[in-house]
Amino acid sequence: MTTDWGQARLHVVTGKGGTGKTTVASAMSLALASTPGRVLLTEVEGRQGISQTFDVPPLGTDETRVVRLPGGGEVDGLSVEPKAALLEYLQLFYKLGRAGRLLEKFGAIDFATTIAPGVRDVLLIGKVYEANRRRRDGRHRGDAPLTYDALVLDAPPTGRIGRFLSVNSEVADLARVGPIHSQAESITRLLQSEQTVVHLVTLLEEMPVQETLEAVEELRAKGFRPGSIIVNMVRRPLLEDAAIGQALAGRLHKPSIRTQLTEAGVAVTPELVDGLLAEARDHAQRVDLEREQRALLEGAGLPIVELPLLTDGVDSGSVRELADVLVPHFAHEQVPA
Repeated sequence: MTTDWGQARLHVVTGKGGTGKTTVASAMSLALASTPGRVLLTEVEGRQGISQTFDVPPLGTDETRVVRLPGGGEVDGLSVEPKAALLEYLQLFYKLGRAGRLLEKFGAIDFATTIAPGVRDVLLIGKVYEANRRRRDGRHRGDAPLTYDALVLDAPPTGRIGRFLSVNSEVADLARVGPIHSQAESITRLLQSEQTVVHLVTLLEEMPVQETLEAVEELRAKGFRPGSIIVNMVRRPLLEDAAIGQALAGRLHKPSIRTQLTEAGVAVTPELVDGLLAEARDHAQRVDLEREQRALLEGAGLPIVELPLLTDGVDSGSVRELADVLVPHFAHEQVPA
């Protein structure tokens, strides 16, 4: 199935906790930058996952370069913080400036970003929306090239992604007029347009797969466009299909195993053979379960991209290995301004 994202500029990455969502988002940003291009990688959960992945100092509220690729591409990182985003919003739309700082002093900013329903998510998405529109001359309109060729958003997990992306639509309904209504509607149009796709990261395990499939249905129902399902930490089978079937049925041939071990110079004992047979059965059961889960994912009708398990852990070098796998799917001619 094709993975040509066409007009997509904003790639939203979600996934159940523990699936490696931030790692995949980081690798995707490198793949997109390999065109070459300039990519903004944004996180909104305050976990500093980007800085840890690329082994750079903690990100602040300003866009900061985290990687420059040999071919000229580069990735900027940003950790969106609701309080700073609200102050920027107040200045942009209401020119409050110093008055906004007074509101912060009296606790109004903290109240708005922690208590008021939906405001926090509106601000987090709004910052990404602004970066998507910004041009190299600092303006949001005109003929200057766009600042970024693509944007990757390390978004909240699948259990919250539908609510997170649709909050601006709800805000637009509440605020019937004014700049809040106008911006909320504009953000919703972006998120539901061909410029935006939502990629879902999962493992070949029952709970992550079920949550992924539920999220795909929710996104479609809310008018958002799922892009791909990225299966992370894939382990290749150690046995051929015939041997997997025999192991599941408990029909692996003990004499053949003893003979092969002896030919390899291994001291064969009944305990060793029985232990190997038990491990082979466990491995075959895992492979069989993963195949069932992969078939369920295929039923969603989305492109599936598989990333290998990194046995030595995740660091900036291994993220580049994953990026190499993603390049054929995500590196393309960037969307013109």
